[in-house]
Amino acid sequence: MTIRALLSLSAVALCTLLHGCGGGGSSSTSASPAPASAPAATSAPAAASTPSAASAPAAASSTASLPAPASNVVVQSTTPNVQPIRIAGIASGTRNMLQTSVTLCIPGTDTCQTIDNIQVDTGSQGLRILASALNPSMALPLVAGNATNTAMAECAVFGSGYTWGAVRQADVRLAGQVASATSVQLIADSAVPGAAADCAQSGLPMLDTTKLRGNGILGVGPFIADCGAGCANSAMPRWYYSCTPGACSASALAVAQQVTNPVSRFASDNNGVLIELPAVPPEGASTVTGTMTFGIGSQANNVLGDATVLKSNSVTGYVSTSFSGSQYGSSFIDSGSNGLFFPSATLTACGVWFCPATTQALSATLSSTTGVTADVSFSVAKSTALFASGNYAFNNLAGPANGFFDWGLPFFYGRRVFTALEGRATPAGNGPYYAF
Repeated sequence: MTIRALLSLSAVALCTLLHGCGGGGSSSTSASPAPASAPAATSAPAAASTPSAASAPAAASSTASLPAPASNVVVQSTTPNVQPIRIAGIASGTRNMLQTSVTLCIPGTDTCQTIDNIQVDTGSQGLRILASALNPSMALPLVAGNATNTAMAECAVFGSGYTWGAVRQADVRLAGQVASATSVQLIADSAVPGAAADCAQSGLPMLDTTKLRGNGILGVGPFIADCGAGCANSAMPRWYYSCTPGACSASALAVAQQVTNPVSRFASDNNGVLIELPAVPPEGASTVTGTMTFGIGSQANNVLGDATVLKSNSVTGYVSTSFSGSQYGSSFIDSGSNGLFFPSATLTACGVWFCPATTQALSATLSSTTGVTADVSFSVAKSTALFASGNYAFNNLAGPANGFFDWGLPFFYGRRVFTALEGRATPAGNGPYYAF
């Protein structure tokens, strides 16, 4: 579900110029629309086989606004830092949906609500919750707009559509961690008018549980804010808007008030996340449970060990993938995409999924911006047979893409996968990077 990672080349150039736009998350840029990190939901067949890639890359936050600690000195912590995650059947029938539960509180209070069925997305930044999932008592404060009696709203453009809603503040509780007074997007919030015209042209409106395939998206990608300096310096289309009761207009918004990766606001264990899921058999599994551990090298349960560290581009979050004689510089590791998505001239496709007659054993090489490489073996099975099994977790579900390589949720099974935050110190140096 990456907002940042899937920028078109022209968008990458613009974002570099603005010191914005980054890799792996959920939103658009002011340039041409970001390509989907997976096929758009509107082009997919039945729900059981629908791709889920709610994110297309978001603009990276500005490292200029970050502290500059020593690159390998990590503050140690004893705060509980393990969040349960799961893949199971959901109402839409979508496979490989990694979900968790999130507790929201009115800032500074114990008025809280735990919301289930929130997708875990290393391809975007920030928490987005459907307004319909909140109790009426959860009156989260609005982030004020740039004029009297206005409120901020956001358009977040993902590979499978867009979310629209007000920007509000909440204390976000995960495991034993608290991200205090953190900006979140409340999707389809009645406090602001309907989606601005340019946002509404961004594909499928993901404004209810059916289209969103859950109650929200938890973006724990490699950047801190979902847009960054670009949106702080100018009003960028399809990003932030200042709204009166009757209309919204594009507006700049300070980085500190933008929708923010909650992990970055934890008091400790705030330099990244580790996702661990067990291996699944070739025919898949009906349910899978795993863990999301906060921090890298901050406790005994999140040490890097012998993981290969792949530094990613500090602006886009991309690494590179060499596959079948071609090099794909727009590559990213994204738990919010429910399949592996990549170009192939040889694999048979059935709609938006590959369906070879027999399972194909493949390999690729990922490389970092510093030249470190990692070989990855993977397989692609017949999608129609996988869907017919009735299972929901597959490590061999894949579909075609054009010009990029999306290592979606199948990549995570049987691996320890780290996503390091930009500018934050880790034992392997400052993020952003992936490690596995």
